[in-house]
Amino acid sequence: MEMTAAVFRKVQEPLTIESVEIDKPWGREVLVRTAATGVCHSDLHVVDGVGRFPLDRPIVLGHEGSGVVEAVGADVTTVRPGDHVVACLSGFCGSCEQCLGGHPNLCVAGFVTRGESAAPRLSQRGAPFRQFIGISSYAERMLLHENSIVKIDPDLPLDRAALVGCGVLTGVGAALRSSGLEAGQTVAVFGCGGVGLSIVQGARIGGARQIIGVDVFDGKLEMAKRVGATHVVNSSKDDPVKAVRALTGGAGVDHAFEAVGNTTLVRQAIESLAIRGTARVPVDGHPPGVQGADLADGRQPVPHGHSAVSRVLSPGPALARRDGHAARAARRHQRSIPGDESGRGRADCSAVQLNSKYQGERHLLSAPGAVPAGALVRIVAFRTWSGMGHVAAGMARQGYDLQLTRYDEKGWRATF
Repeated sequence: MEMTAAVFRKVQEPLTIESVEIDKPWGREVLVRTAATGVCHSDLHVVDGVGRFPLDRPIVLGHEGSGVVEAVGADVTTVRPGDHVVACLSGFCGSCEQCLGGHPNLCVAGFVTRGESAAPRLSQRGAPFRQFIGISSYAERMLLHENSIVKIDPDLPLDRAALVGCGVLTGVGAALRSSGLEAGQTVAVFGCGGVGLSIVQGARIGGARQIIGVDVFDGKLEMAKRVGATHVVNSSKDDPVKAVRALTGGAGVDHAFEAVGNTTLVRQAIESLAIRGTARVPVDGHPPGVQGADLADGRQPVPHGHSAVSRVLSPGPALARRDGHAARAARRHQRSIPGDESGRGRADCSAVQLNSKYQGERHLLSAPGAVPAGALVRIVAFRTWSGMGHVAAGMARQGYDLQLTRYDEKGWRATF
């Protein structure tokens, strides 16, 4: 089938509008008539030659698309012609380790695209084209796997819905799902574009008590205030780190998000953190200056995509995380008590590292007054309430007012 598409052929040159052939849907594939598409910076990275995608063939860019289903493959069960859908760049297989572990956004199977040896979805006079992130929404139609689309209510405007597929998904998801944000915490967002504004909205939905938007454009900052920012900082006029600390009474924020992909802003986000704060970089596509950058103490690079840089010891070094697993880069080691025989039982207690046995041993906090009021202590990997109780008793003897809640199957959490 012939259609019109915007085609990328050469770095630093404009896209060209050309006639492109799109194949019929196979198996679990769905043919969608494109109604709207967003323009994401990840597409621009390809045009600028700084993306991570192969440039050996022409590419139909675009990945924030919405539309109406026109035809479906024989094995499709989730949608039918006439349904309104949004394309989703985090298509999933449903059967790999990540999918079965509850993280389909991290699917590693590459299941939603056709193999290199198969007939291409997009071509021109027999020459195959690249389908950008398995979507290619800069075209009249999209050929997608059914696990790369989400059916939506037909009453939702398709031009708004298109943005959910990338910018809103990335920003709101970073705030609500991957940051660990809790109600009453403080947030700073560096960069108030599409992703940044979505982070602001996610933080508002998540109950953040203070949301600070940082950008160089007053128009974006005004928009940030309209969607939930409590304060804004124009970083072209003021030092954003000093401004964020001033707005938080010198403490810094619990969560900082860098939504541009700029190493200077990432460092500013880290430097704006409170004790045990976390900074996240939810952008994708290895934007300029971020790939391989030394962003954390210990020279840890920011991993691609679902990465985080976390600062847990102040003014000590940072942690670099990938998929929630921290790689310690700390140079300082606070006074501690031995862990249990399995080597577990540790908890980071603001600037204090607290270790404990789960039975009958002495339990102390490193130093009275070391943990500020309102701080959160996570005491994990205790096998019994007894272990948690001994730690709680030691903390209570030093004058802390504790509230204990279940943390997970291995431990408890103390808020004070």
